[in-house]
Amino acid sequence: MNRVRPPLNGLPSRLQLWLQSPWVDAIAILAWGFLLLRYWLAGRLYILIHPNYFPLAIGGGFLLLIFGGFRIWELSHNYQKTEAQIDQQSLQHISLFPKGWSTALLLISVLLGLFITPRNLGSYVALQRGIMESLPATQIQPQEFRTASRPEERSLIEWIRLLNVNPEPETYRGQRVNVTGFVVYPPNLPQNFIFITRFVITCCAADAYPIALPVMLPDTNRGAYPQDSWLQVEGEMTTEVLNNQRRLTIKADRLTPIPEPRNPYEY
Repeated sequence: MNRVRPPLNGLPSRLQLWLQSPWVDAIAILAWGFLLLRYWLAGRLYILIHPNYFPLAIGGGFLLLIFGGFRIWELSHNYQKTEAQIDQQSLQHISLFPKGWSTALLLISVLLGLFITPRNLGSYVALQRGIMESLPATQIQPQEFRTASRPEERSLIEWIRLLNVNPEPETYRGQRVNVTGFVVYPPNLPQNFIFITRFVITCCAADAYPIALPVMLPDTNRGAYPQDSWLQVEGEMTTEVLNNQRRLTIKADRLTPIPEPRNPYEY
């Protein structure tokens, strides 16, 4: 008795035929354009890519809408033609995947993007990637050494850049500090310490790396400042020996909870 073999590419026959339809390709292109513009209008691009790439993403979204709309218009005007005839008029291209799979991947990824809201990187990712108190050598540029004239006006990354220039913590003892960031509980440190942390992004969230400074709390109850909550930390710089290392530390005298900022990254 002969058995019917499943499609070689692993997709059911009807689904395979549906994914090979040029209409589905046009819808996938249109959906990707919509997704990019939706992220832009909702302010979510800030947590995905560097602002320098916003014009590219926004322009790409508009172009995808135009291309997808034109493709749908073209298909609607060729509605009487068979699918084979329409395919013959389309540009041929080399694909690494069996026919229909690339369209399936496009649709799955755009559906995930539509229904899963991007979230800011947090404490778990920061600890996994390794919190830094200095910048990578490739990120140090002469113009970045220019910082605010008043210590209390320096951002967290400006303090880190100063430490790259002069890593001696005693140099900054007694200077006022006012920085914002999210809370990370440092491993192997006393309960009255937290890290105030920000991610630095150069291209996209995939290459973001965390920078932080230790904060000595006014009391030992760091549970009052949950991980991933955002704080404005005011105090003065001091030097503490942590994990057998002398480290520049913020001696906090005021910690104020703040909302998570629209743009959480440093540059």
